[in-house]
Amino acid sequence: MSDNKLEYYFKEGCYIEEWQNSAEQPDMSIVRVRVEANTSTLLHLLHHTEERYIILSGSGIVTVGEKSWRVSPKDIVNIPAGEAQMICNDNDEELLFLAICTPRFVPENYEELPAS
Repeated sequence: MSDNKLEYYFKEGCYIEEWQNSAEQPDMSIVRVRVEANTSTLLHLLHHTEERYIILSGSGIVTVGEKSWRVSPKDIVNIPAGEAQMICNDNDEELLFLAICTPRFVPENYEELPAS
């Protein structure tokens, strides 16, 4: 368990609250992600890391690779390692979801991509 559960802004364009991310448990990390109303995250990918989004509240458009679709609460999005991704909150309310990474998220695996 991470000792710091305070929310912080991440350069991807969203707010992160780490629930689990430690070197002692390298197989997985869990964070709560908050995307403000009418905001998109940057197009990016994670090297060597698979990611799953579990939508908690709000809705938006997720893009994984060449495909885009609407997500809403209880939807699960599977994102393979190395696949371009972003999520757009196209509503007037916040979008909240869990991001589960396997193995755990480490900043050096994050790569921002040019906007298409």
